[in-house]
Amino acid sequence: MDFYDTRIIKSISTAVILDNGEIREVSNNFSSGAAVRVLSGGTWGFVSQDNPEKLDDAVTSAKRLAEAAGTRSHRNPIKLAPIERPTLRNLPEVKENPRDIPIEDKVKLLAEIEKTARVDGIKSTSAIYSESLTTVRYTSSEGLDSEYTLNRTGFAISAVAMSEGIYQIGRESRFGVSGFEIFKQYDAFGLAHKAANTAIELLSAKTPKGGTYPVVLDQELAGVFIHEAVGHAVEADHVLEGNSILTDKIGTQIASPLVTAYDDPSLHEFGYYPFDDEGAESKRTALIQDGVLRSYLHSRETAGILGGESRNSRAQGYSRPVIRMSNTFIGNGEMKFEEMLGELKDGIYLKGSRGGQVNPGEGVFQFNAERGYMVENGEITTPLRDVSLSGYTLEILNNVAAVGNDLEMNSGRCGKAGQLVPVSDGSPHVLVRKAVVGGSG
Repeated sequence: MDFYDTRIIKSISTAVILDNGEIREVSNNFSSGAAVRVLSGGTWGFVSQDNPEKLDDAVTSAKRLAEAAGTRSHRNPIKLAPIERPTLRNLPEVKENPRDIPIEDKVKLLAEIEKTARVDGIKSTSAIYSESLTTVRYTSSEGLDSEYTLNRTGFAISAVAMSEGIYQIGRESRFGVSGFEIFKQYDAFGLAHKAANTAIELLSAKTPKGGTYPVVLDQELAGVFIHEAVGHAVEADHVLEGNSILTDKIGTQIASPLVTAYDDPSLHEFGYYPFDDEGAESKRTALIQDGVLRSYLHSRETAGILGGESRNSRAQGYSRPVIRMSNTFIGNGEMKFEEMLGELKDGIYLKGSRGGQVNPGEGVFQFNAERGYMVENGEITTPLRDVSLSGYTLEILNNVAAVGNDLEMNSGRCGKAGQLVPVSDGSPHVLVRKAVVGGSG
């Protein structure tokens, strides 16, 4: 046995779901368990269990698994990149502890917020609230023994408008590493209004004629682009598998010199963690600097193979850690939004995200925007719906003609290897010289 590590995780969570003013679910969950990895030769053994007490037995089981697998198929020894002992500093502060607030008050507040979205023209609404308090203790055979406790809270509001058999939805959500103050921090009532207004506005919006246009991407859509199209391509496991267009591109100009992008788990956004699930302290990684690819995202194993620093190994609960993003974003440029519209002259302004798909190996993507607007002579005009953005990652990156000075982050969960983890992504407004825009149906 060359190495082992353990994670003990204890979590308390609460969720409230309302549907058209009716309580659909109020749940409390408590979980505790452990995850154990053993490295023997070139093979990992992994065991997870609900009982965090019997760790010695779990280490023995994981060791047996690693040795049995190593006997069946020999692999070269794995060299783990070294990490320093993490220092816990600048932890997020909770101003209003969610556990001090009665569940009745949480339901009442959520119901009032949902009611705000039920304006004329809205056919149905829903609202979700979630909170969790999680403690993670990490130990390893190298002598690391570190622990942190983290609060996550958040809410989401949806409003559906209908006219002549056409449905449109508006949705707003905010999740973070804070307490119950998140409702005031983000003006939840204002966001409920915004969700309703979006749904109603989309009913009368037009579908664009597909084609190639100059576009301005808002902070949310540009953030989704940097996460999906670039972030997954810089995950070093994808690079080693040959499933990334950015393989062997470190030090190469891959984007306009205006583009600088980071992944930063130390930011107090939804993807925050003080140290990752291999015990490596969270620090900012410059992915792209002035258009040049600077780094991949690493686990200790991939950093040992490719060089670089490990700080992005993450797991959902007691699952096996894999390389994941945290808070991924394009850094601020200098242009104001109004100047950008003037620079665009005639084109399309794309706002929000409704998901999409990306192939990091081929570098092709297709995202659905929540909505858009025609821009004529620098002025925002006709509202658009069912709009999509598609193309080649490297082409879009090289076609960036301006980067705004108004960075905003958005929270969500990212799926990979069958696991979901909290992430945030963001960007300022970004002007792209040409991109393929279509009706996303």
